[in-house]
Amino acid sequence: MTRSSSQRVAVIGAGAWGTALARHLAEKQISVCVWAHEPEVVQAIEQRRENVVFLPGVLLPATLTATSHLSDALIGADCVIFAVPSHVARLVLSRLGPLLPQSIPFVSATKGIEETTLELMTQVMQDVLPDHMRHSLMVLSGPSFASEVSQGKPTALCLAGQDSGAVKAIQALFMTPTFRVYADDDLIGVQLGGSLKNVMALAAGVVDGLELGHNARAALITRGLAEMIRLGMAMDADPRTFYGLSGVGDLILTCTGPLSRNHSVGVRLGKGERLEGILASMQAVAEGVRTAKAALGLAQRCGVDMPIVQEVNAVLFADKPCRQAVGDLMEREAKEEKALS
Repeated sequence: MTRSSSQRVAVIGAGAWGTALARHLAEKQISVCVWAHEPEVVQAIEQRRENVVFLPGVLLPATLTATSHLSDALIGADCVIFAVPSHVARLVLSRLGPLLPQSIPFVSATKGIEETTLELMTQVMQDVLPDHMRHSLMVLSGPSFASEVSQGKPTALCLAGQDSGAVKAIQALFMTPTFRVYADDDLIGVQLGGSLKNVMALAAGVVDGLELGHNARAALITRGLAEMIRLGMAMDADPRTFYGLSGVGDLILTCTGPLSRNHSVGVRLGKGERLEGILASMQAVAEGVRTAKAALGLAQRCGVDMPIVQEVNAVLFADKPCRQAVGDLMEREAKEEKALS
């Protein structure tokens, strides 16, 4: 894909992350059309040049347009960026598939695991999209708060795909002096890292909500990484991927950054709030809540021990007190300190 003034990108999903990516590309004078499910989001972008619902206060360039019709978003598109929440991904993809005219680069920016099938997003895409799209699938992931990307603050991400030529083209599409992209080919590892870190961020938030200190949070992050690697290896991911941007990079950001929705949910849980009330008060999706169930399902399917994931599920869905969950983690059988044990 060569850069030109006629280049056009379709961004499917106008949440904070989809809007931030759309804005980033539009700032490069690329024609971008973003699809939004919510009519009020489309109206605000078109009339006020702002996504007042999901990314308020950020001016959007004139080269960025919005629509509530998938077919309109895809007109003339050279590339598709998919950024809808994981729990509605299959539905949107089923509508999107018949509209794709040919095999074009298709980048998943969605971080999550489908609850019912335990499939990663590219696996859902392979189920739903036309067969000719299989080798066009890529994944963009890494430590990236949408608001900071929109402010032009330095950000580095990972782009994984099987077609090295397509990966290089999309890598070039995104690259700017403040937005760096590294190429990879580990689709499974990159997706697992981007999904599981949200579950660990919930746990880290609980630690902070209980005011257990920095020692406890550092231990939680480290052992969380070990769980992520164990599951990744069981699913044929490259363990080295988890030491990169889509693994430890995103894990550190989401477990410590004040802008992390998942960490914030964990903090509120640790302070004694009920999950139902927390979620009812949020406009955006905290992917970790849904991913927790799927992560536990994958762990059980693969025969992998993931005690942090197990305790997060107990807190979220079985009303287990947060302090008891932490205590049960601390009082597990003594082990040797090995990265994957």
